[in-house]
Amino acid sequence: MTPPSYRDRWDAIRRDAVNPDQLLRLSREIANSFLDYYLKDCRYEEDYIDLLCEMTTFSSDPEMNSPGTHALFGTIVESLCDDFEELQTETYNRVMAQVISFCRRIPAGNELDLRLREFALNTREELIRRTGKIRTSTASLKQGQSLKKILILSRVTIGADIAITSVIIQRLHSLFPEAEIILMGGSKLEEVYGANPMLRFREVPYERKGGLLDRLASWHTVLEIIEDETGEFRQEEVVLIDPDSRFSQLGVLPLVSSDRYYFFDSRSDTALNRTMSMPELTNDWISRLTGNKSFSYPRLWIPERYRQKAASLCQSLRAGGAEKIIAVNFGVGGNARKRVSRRLEEKLLLALLKEPDTMILLDKGFGKEETAYINSLIDDIQNQGHDTAHMNVTSEERCSVSHGVVGITSSIGEMAALIQHCNEFLGYDSACQHIAAAVQIPCITIFAGSNNMRFIRRWSAHGPKPCDIVHVDTLTDRSMIDMDDIINRVMHLRQLRNVT
Repeated sequence: MTPPSYRDRWDAIRRDAVNPDQLLRLSREIANSFLDYYLKDCRYEEDYIDLLCEMTTFSSDPEMNSPGTHALFGTIVESLCDDFEELQTETYNRVMAQVISFCRRIPAGNELDLRLREFALNTREELIRRTGKIRTSTASLKQGQSLKKILILSRVTIGADIAITSVIIQRLHSLFPEAEIILMGGSKLEEVYGANPMLRFREVPYERKGGLLDRLASWHTVLEIIEDETGEFRQEEVVLIDPDSRFSQLGVLPLVSSDRYYFFDSRSDTALNRTMSMPELTNDWISRLTGNKSFSYPRLWIPERYRQKAASLCQSLRAGGAEKIIAVNFGVGGNARKRVSRRLEEKLLLALLKEPDTMILLDKGFGKEETAYINSLIDDIQNQGHDTAHMNVTSEERCSVSHGVVGITSSIGEMAALIQHCNEFLGYDSACQHIAAAVQIPCITIFAGSNNMRFIRRWSAHGPKPCDIVHVDTLTDRSMIDMDDIINRVMHLRQLRNVT
């Protein structure tokens, strides 16, 4: 359908009482039509983007703006970001520049407009040109440079931070040991990095499921922190590392002058990096940036309070007869494509329980929906004759189960500490696979939701201990998925590393 046709439907919806179902259907159609033209011959229909921008900002009720926001980010933006191809990266920059330009023209975007003008960025074309320059910059950060502070943006999601920012922190600290490192991101970072004495944290919330202006609001917070942290220092004494962060909308929004700004283009596509994981790609970028060729695996700095509780729990389980403790996480972070099926999860747990003296710590995840899902799965395991229990990591109660499944309620820091004390980790593509790699626990990831080879290679866990994947095509034809084949492949990998 053409943009004028969609415009007529959108105008009709606004004239009448707005129907959420109509909003949802229309926003999906507009997003898919944009991709139809783009995928066929790279045709960029900007009218579709403007329509979606209107649908994300027309109401004071976030629920009414949500369908347009999800269509814009969940359908268009994510598909452009996950392909790891040059054209898609350039198109993402074009989309976001258009979105930002739309937002600065509406009353709620006055501050956004003023801030951008301070950077002498007055038009969409200037935003696009600046983004192109930072992606091709050859600026260097050489050892011996007099740095007082290194500001690093979070990647927002814990898994990406572990795979990327933990590497950056280690590499830059080794080269600039006197510089203070400030990490800007969510509060959960302190749960996995809090024991690192070289780090200071500045909290920046990011509304991953928020409206368009809510997502851009984090940029203003980051700018305020930068101003606060750099006020008393000379410009050359403070640098900013942007690891393709959502806070800058992957580099489209400016933060500091170009001579202090170092952008890691994690979506680049060159012949040299097509087989690299994110930690390898990050190391390669730091090596080129600094001229130093060392290598650091992802790492965690888990606070002692979490490590003590996890150690105590796992010690009590082993004292009770559990010879092997397996951490399992079936969370998919709201991306249903990453889940194979409940039946697979059940069959995998039952297969693991065929091994004697095995304890499975099943992460209940976050939120009522995930917890209810895992509780129901545990009930099914119990109904088939296996011992089960439910525990909170901070609980002082002793677990009476020595062979079975224990549902674990925990924070991300507590779960990271538990994984560190387990024999192995199994689960879907999630933060927990990167946690396992970082704490040097063998892991197997059931990698579903993508058939893009570069995406899978880049986001597979990478560490000094075995990190394997079992790929499942959940996109082509789910009826052809063979559960027994998947489980056999998982068990074969475990046999190869002699953990069974």
